[in-house]
Amino acid sequence: MLYYSRGGASESLSVEDLRRGLCEALDKLGARKKVLALPPDITRFHSRAGELTRYAWQYYGDRLTDILPAVGTHFAMTEDEIRRMFGDVPLSLFREHDWRGGLATLGEVPAELVREVSEGKVEYAWPAQVDKLLVKGGFDLILSIGQVVPHEVVGMANYNKNVFVGTGGTEGINRSHFLGAVYGMERMMGRTDTPVRRVLNYASDHFGRDLPVVYVHTVVGSSQEGIVTRGLFVGDDVECFTRAAELSLKVNFTTLDEPLEKVVVYLEPEEFKSTWLGNKSIYRTRMAMADGGELIVLAPGLREFGEDKQIDALIRKYGYVGTERVLQLVEENEDLRANLSAAAHLIHGSTEGRFTVTYCPGHLTHEQIESVNFRYADLAEMTAKYDPRKLKDGLNVVAGETIFYISNPGLGLWSTKARFL
Repeated sequence: MLYYSRGGASESLSVEDLRRGLCEALDKLGARKKVLALPPDITRFHSRAGELTRYAWQYYGDRLTDILPAVGTHFAMTEDEIRRMFGDVPLSLFREHDWRGGLATLGEVPAELVREVSEGKVEYAWPAQVDKLLVKGGFDLILSIGQVVPHEVVGMANYNKNVFVGTGGTEGINRSHFLGAVYGMERMMGRTDTPVRRVLNYASDHFGRDLPVVYVHTVVGSSQEGIVTRGLFVGDDVECFTRAAELSLKVNFTTLDEPLEKVVVYLEPEEFKSTWLGNKSIYRTRMAMADGGELIVLAPGLREFGEDKQIDALIRKYGYVGTERVLQLVEENEDLRANLSAAAHLIHGSTEGRFTVTYCPGHLTHEQIESVNFRYADLAEMTAKYDPRKLKDGLNVVAGETIFYISNPGLGLWSTKARFL
């Protein structure tokens, strides 16, 4: 059922619009005794999920007993990050998700289905796991809050991904990421019907019906005036997601007539501290890049490769070496077979030799960047040349050179018309 729906490509929802819309939806739900909120972490700061979680806390008071950031494989949120994102919501409400333990298994998606949706590329069962708090917490409402936007693993972010991946476990995250990678991210980004989504939908339909989940979806875009909220959708079934996804394609997807020779991406330092996240600059632009083109990534906050110590070590060990080589390494090395999400990430972050990536990190060294097969450039020098304070999103001319600038790759997807069929 859809409890609230408002959105349009030219809408600009205010803080009060968001608060009023959420409260209207919660009124329709009726009384609730114990509520859990599942927002994203600081890496989705612009999703407006922090504010919406705070409005839910204000609405329910002490009946909202727990907040579990759906971090997936990311680091747990720090106190400073919680304060920045959620304001005055009490720290005592926040819980930490452990994706390597503390899980409840709801069921298993059959290997036959995974083989079918992957066109035979992989064949393994997929465990539908969630943080045990969702199952054992005695909640009569679970608010899954977040932004719908094009995504490299599932096609369009959010909906049941927030539950089964955001609060999921090692095996499920590994296998879903690898499924998406071998199927091909360029076949999935910006689409609602993908192999990973079909697996998640099967899990929802067969194993998740007893979870009292209501989805709160935003659509957020970038404009010359800044970041704007274009839509808010609240519901307990797929219609909420599909409406948000339809709007997201209008708001977050830029199609180009010709491929781009040079792209400069800025990574906000408090949001992007690893290449695990920073490689959105590669994922979201790859369909727009010209063969032989250059992607320059200004990354002042970059200090590591993975958001997890094991994955960080694997990225440092193997590097971004292309799909064919990664698949060979998976066959040859048990450590990669045991961490398929890391293998998937190495595929996602590889350009397959089509274009080059020049990282300009704030904390990693020249040697560290080149060791994983990226090019290196000095951050201060490149920031002086391509000053984010002076550039506008889209085409710019810098010292006679035409470049395409993106201020936040997490808010969109870019492609030539020919590559998005």
